[in-house]
Amino acid sequence: MGKIGKDLNIDFLISTGDNFYDDGIISPYDSQFQDSFTNIYTASSLQKPWYNVLGNHDYRGNVYAQLSPILRDLDCRWICLRSYVVNAEIVDIFFVDTTPFVDKYFDEPKDHVYDWRGVLPRNKYLNNLLTDVDVALQESMAKWKIVVGHHTIKSVGHHGVTIELEKQLLPILEANEVDLYINGHDHCLEHISSINSGIQFMTSGGGSKAWKGDVNDYNPQEMRFYYDGQGFMSVYTSEAELRVVFYDGFGRILHRWSTCKKAVYSDI
Repeated sequence: MGKIGKDLNIDFLISTGDNFYDDGIISPYDSQFQDSFTNIYTASSLQKPWYNVLGNHDYRGNVYAQLSPILRDLDCRWICLRSYVVNAEIVDIFFVDTTPFVDKYFDEPKDHVYDWRGVLPRNKYLNNLLTDVDVALQESMAKWKIVVGHHTIKSVGHHGVTIELEKQLLPILEANEVDLYINGHDHCLEHISSINSGIQFMTSGGGSKAWKGDVNDYNPQEMRFYYDGQGFMSVYTSEAELRVVFYDGFGRILHRWSTCKKAVYSDI
């Protein structure tokens, strides 16, 4: 990542959630923050703003610890809110808190304890969140619209489709002509094209643990790329072009995709 970051002269970084395993962090002073973030991403090219969303594993810890401004004091790169918008001139990036959408975390938590402070009552939280996302997307004047959430909407990996997001969030993304939905959750790299809209679904969940060989059946009309190993992705935007590149853990290019004024091409 450091090498590619330098080559591309990146402006910022994004984490797609599950920032700390297995059960988030217990306080802003948890040593995991240094062990899994500050002391890992040490390359000079990675000393840029780092925008984060929460994943389901983060909700198993102290959520307010990850949201605390104390972490920003400890490492000025760290930016984490539940849901928010980053305006980067020609692109608006909408970060969505997806964990509260998933029914099983409430109905069948097993041995896990989730930190739902700030989320309950759940229906009110989700209704307000969906309204805020819809309004923000409608008001956006950016050339490109990118939505980032932890959970999948489309995936052929271990977790597969998140039905709750497919039902509740996806119609809003389609109605507002979102260009990319980027997620983690499935521990792989993946690119799926929608046959119903122009949305491209990008999974970047290979930052640590990868699930080798864990892939489900897929629609060949939608599936563009799948890699069951470690890696990451980059996104480049200009007035005329949006470009995505997937890399393995050594920085070798695995897949490229770009769209230029809605004319799409792809190669592997």
